[in-house]
Amino acid sequence: MRKPQAELDHIQATMTLLHDKKHIEKAISKVAQELNAHFKDEHPLLLCVMNGAVIFMGQLVTQLTFPLQIDYIHASRYRGTTQGQDLQWIAKPKESLKDRVVVLIEDILDSGLTLAAIVDYCKKEGAKKIYTAVMVDKDCPRDPKGIKKADFTGMHVVNKYVTGYGFDYGGYFRNLPGIYSIKT
Repeated sequence: MRKPQAELDHIQATMTLLHDKKHIEKAISKVAQELNAHFKDEHPLLLCVMNGAVIFMGQLVTQLTFPLQIDYIHASRYRGTTQGQDLQWIAKPKESLKDRVVVLIEDILDSGLTLAAIVDYCKKEGAKKIYTAVMVDKDCPRDPKGIKKADFTGMHVVNKYVTGYGFDYGGYFRNLPGIYSIKT
């Protein structure tokens, strides 16, 4: 849903920069180095968790040096809002997960519920091993049913609503070249 320009202007004028582009790129390179060391002989299937992880995934894969395949999965709890809701499956991978090493590439780990549901889906589809890589781990309480910790993490952010570099506010601001906190 399209937001009023005045609301978007206000949000952008009051957001606070948490991590600039240089710091984010350094964190992505750190994750790439860890993945290169871990998966050099695995030939994994990397699943981009849409839409938020598209920027992270795009920059990450250009630094990976091992044989891999790419697909995507789209499950959302937010759907343009700032509060998580029930999980909605929008798209499932085209590649078979049976007997595959799967690396889920996600933008943020907060409650852990979405990532837990995607891990469960991958298990049901017969994945041999499942790993999680997140650009950002939000320092917040995890839901008891959620993932507690990712296997690979780029950086941490405070427990505030964040936007930019793939994270959205109501579908907006994914394109900002930094990670910002906003007042909701």
